[in-house]
Amino acid sequence: MDFELPAALRQLLTDLDQFLEDEIWPLQRQDDNERFFDHRREYARTDFEAGGTPRREWEELLKEMFRRADRAGWLRYGLPKSVGGGGGSNLDMAVIREHLAAKGLGLHNDLQNESSVVGNFPFVHMFLAAGTPEQQSEFVEDMITGRKRVAFGLTEPDHGSDATWLETTAVRDGDDWILNGAKRFNSGLHSATHDVIFARTSGEGGDPRGITAFIVPTDTPGFSVDFHWWTFNMPTDHAEVTLTDVRVPGAAVFGEVGGGLALAQHFVHENRIRQAASGVGAAQYCIDRSVDYARARRTFGRPLAERQAIQWPLVELQTEAELVRTLVRKTAWELDHTDHMLISDKVSMCNYRANRLVCDAADRAMQVHGGLGYTRHTPFEHIYRHHRRYRITEGAEEIQMRKIAGYLFGFAGPDKR
Repeated sequence: MDFELPAALRQLLTDLDQFLEDEIWPLQRQDDNERFFDHRREYARTDFEAGGTPRREWEELLKEMFRRADRAGWLRYGLPKSVGGGGGSNLDMAVIREHLAAKGLGLHNDLQNESSVVGNFPFVHMFLAAGTPEQQSEFVEDMITGRKRVAFGLTEPDHGSDATWLETTAVRDGDDWILNGAKRFNSGLHSATHDVIFARTSGEGGDPRGITAFIVPTDTPGFSVDFHWWTFNMPTDHAEVTLTDVRVPGAAVFGEVGGGLALAQHFVHENRIRQAASGVGAAQYCIDRSVDYARARRTFGRPLAERQAIQWPLVELQTEAELVRTLVRKTAWELDHTDHMLISDKVSMCNYRANRLVCDAADRAMQVHGGLGYTRHTPFEHIYRHHRRYRITEGAEEIQMRKIAGYLFGFAGPDKR
C-alpha cells in the first residue's frame, strides 16, 4: 500500500507555488491590497452602507486574481478538458485545496467567499452533468469567466437540512412554470445573474421525489432580494429572497423534473470533500503557527514550548490532523473510482470531522498566542469565524452524523435493509 502522492501531483504543487510567487503575491502587495487580509480585512471588504455586502474594490481584486489564474492555466484545473480544464481528479483537488489553505490568509485562497487560484466550480460540474446542451452553452463558460453568476436557492425560512419539506412551489401554466415561496441564506444574490431555485412540483412534504430545480434570472418580475443577513463572518452575501408569481419557461428546468434533490446531492458531494481538505489545511496552519510562536515566546525565563499545558493540546490536534488528512485523501480517491452514493457516509465523516478540527485548531491558536491571539492582528479569529459556518451550512454536522448512522445501521445507503 503506497501513500506517497504521485510525482506529477507533487510537481504540480511546486509549479503552483511558483505561480503564486510570480503573479499573486505581487498583486497582493501592491496598492495597499494588504488591507483586505491584515487586521483591516473585515472593514476593507465590507460595504456597511450597502447592506453589509462586499465592496466593489474587494471584488475587483478577486476578479484580477481570477484573470491571472485563468491565463496561467490554474483556475480551471479541476474542470474537464472539454471546457479548457486540466481534468484534475478529486484527489488532486483535495491535495491542492489543503496545500493552499495551509498557507494561511491571502489572495491565493480566500476564505470569505471561497475564491481560489484553483477554482472549485461545483455549479459548472452540475451543469456539465445535468444541464441541457443549450444551458451548458449559455452558462458554463460565462460562469467560469464571471460574466454570469449563478446562486443556489435550497434553504428556506422554515426548512434547512430538512429539504424534502420545503414549501416553495412550482405549478405548470401551459409551457411555463409559476414559482411562489421564499429562500433564506441564498448566497451570492448581491451580484448573481441567475438563481437555481428548488421547488416542489409534485408529491407531498417529506417526499424526496417531486422537487425540481429551476434556473431563474434574478431580474424576473416577482423575484425579490429583500435583504442580506449579517453574519459571524462579514461581508455578507446571504440573501432573503421572496418569489411571488415568478414565471419561467419550460427551458428553465434544470435536470429532471422531480429529481432536483439528486442534483443537489451532486453539488454537496463536490463541495464537502474539498471543504474538508481546506479545513485540514487551515488547521495545519493554525497548529504550525502555534508551534512557532511557542518556541519563540519566553515566559518565566523559559520557552513557552516547554510547558506541557501548551504541548499536549497541540499534540492532540496534530494527531487529529494526520488522521483526518488520511481519511480525506482516501475518500477523495474513492470518489474518483466509484459511485458517489456508495461512499456518501465517508464524505460526511470527512466533512464534519475536518470542520470540527479547524475550529478547535483556530481556538487553540488563539489561546497559545494569548492576548495577541484575540486580536485581529493575528488571523485565527478570521479562520474560526469562516470555518465555523461549515458546521451548519450544506448539512449541519448533526445531519452528517445522521447520514453516517443511516449507512452504519442499514437504514440508508447500499446496504439498506
